[in-house]
Amino acid sequence: MKFLKNIWAGLFMLGNTLVCAQTAILDSGGPLTPEQAAYDVSFYDLNVKITPDTRELEGQVVVRAKVVQPMNQLVLDLDTLLTIREVWDLSNPQKPVAATYTRKVGKIWIDLGFTRQSGEQIQVRVLYGGKPRTAIRAPWDGGFTWSTTKSGAHWIATTCQSEGADLWWPCKDHVSDEPDSMALHVNVPEPLVAACNGKLLSTSKHKDGTQTFHWYISTPINIYNVALNIAPYRAIEGQYKSVAGESFPMVFYVLPEDYDKGRKLFTEIYDHMKFYEKLLGPYPFRADKYGVVQTPHLGMEHQSIIAYGANFSNGSMTGGKDWGFDALHHHEFGHEWWGNLVTNYDWKDMWIHEGFCTYMQALYMEELKGIKGYHEYMDGSRRFQNNLAVAPLTSQTSKQIYRAPIYAKGAWVLHALRAVIGKEALLRSLRRLCYANAKAEDIKDGRQCHFVTTLDFQLICEAESGKSLGWFFDVYLRQPFLPKLVSRVEGQQISLHWETPQNLPFTFPVEVKINGKIQRIDLGKETITLSFNPGDKPEVDPDRWGLYDIAK
Repeated sequence: MKFLKNIWAGLFMLGNTLVCAQTAILDSGGPLTPEQAAYDVSFYDLNVKITPDTRELEGQVVVRAKVVQPMNQLVLDLDTLLTIREVWDLSNPQKPVAATYTRKVGKIWIDLGFTRQSGEQIQVRVLYGGKPRTAIRAPWDGGFTWSTTKSGAHWIATTCQSEGADLWWPCKDHVSDEPDSMALHVNVPEPLVAACNGKLLSTSKHKDGTQTFHWYISTPINIYNVALNIAPYRAIEGQYKSVAGESFPMVFYVLPEDYDKGRKLFTEIYDHMKFYEKLLGPYPFRADKYGVVQTPHLGMEHQSIIAYGANFSNGSMTGGKDWGFDALHHHEFGHEWWGNLVTNYDWKDMWIHEGFCTYMQALYMEELKGIKGYHEYMDGSRRFQNNLAVAPLTSQTSKQIYRAPIYAKGAWVLHALRAVIGKEALLRSLRRLCYANAKAEDIKDGRQCHFVTTLDFQLICEAESGKSLGWFFDVYLRQPFLPKLVSRVEGQQISLHWETPQNLPFTFPVEVKINGKIQRIDLGKETITLSFNPGDKPEVDPDRWGLYDIAK
């Protein structure tokens, strides 16, 4: 993980020296600046005190990092709504030094005094506080949600995927840099509970009527996944035996008034775990836990503590359609593999998070109801605009890539890929993207977490299928427009060929049903003609495996 992170940091620094621009305060990712590419975060130790009545926080974070390129300033991100109290350079633990700093828009430029060389360790402490940004439409915009339960108790949550974790704590806000581990200490008034990522080590009670929850995240984490969830929760707890052999804790933090509903969903959560482990390999974070927490917003894939706000409705994220399972939990849970175990190092490959999770629901329908259920789900999701490339080659911010149809079209790309390489090769490729081999499935100390690109997935699919697939990825992912199927019937013959955007190479198999029999033809841009008997009516792609427009 660290080796890959250092490589990507170097590549970003070289590749973006001339092109990097200031990413907007309320956005995350994009070209990494040379100053932030110069270091690699290894550990965050974050302490926050939440005062719900005034909607304020006071916090401090210790940042430990390794120098990748010579640097004399450490640049962190922090929302402009929050105030810096003090900054300390702790690089020499025996001699902490108050550090000078400047704030430029959403960044903190901390003076390190002298140039630090590659391989050196640096450590700073930032004390900060204020009233953090409030999320107006969580989880679609970021910040704190300050809500109340039916009984009037405080109910608080953070969301910051698009805007970045710097909305509420000082950090390096970029998807390419995950700390190896992290400590999180959350102080709240009693009887509120802070349900967070990782493993709960202890709880400290204080004379002022507050208590602090001490959490430790033992594996790398994308920092937009670090989350606060605060309410008078009750915990539903259990154990799950993984396909890897050992058992690990599962916990569902629910509001007291929804405890019985929570227990019912807890049973289904076990079913979802069984399905994902069967297809993709062991749950990645079994060294800590699998957690679910009831939230006042719809949901988010916060690592080891996914946010669940579906109100126990199966159709909460599917336009009211009940597919027979809790679609919100299934989707957010899928991100434990697609997003948290496997992470895009740049937002341009975000379809690997969202499109893959969407497709997993089609596979779950196939598990529950067979191929008919699979096709029903895919047909129901065939609504998207081909406005932007799903996986462009240029660096993207979070908000840029979410304008592209990375959910539904991403799933349909996998559906079409299945038609080309077959179900078994596709499933092997998905599992290999998660775990390179069977030995990797035994690892749970953090080394299992890794960055991937769309090209990585292409190469795995080629290895598993024995087919060259560059043409497929170029047409469906690198540019926005769909190929067009040209079909003409004249007399007792049907002629077929493809038209492609930018005249790109393309050979996609098409099924033609004539008189109840299906012929599969590898169709390219050259016309293929099939004959049929009088009275027969040819049907092209009867099961809708292809992803295309019809030429008019």
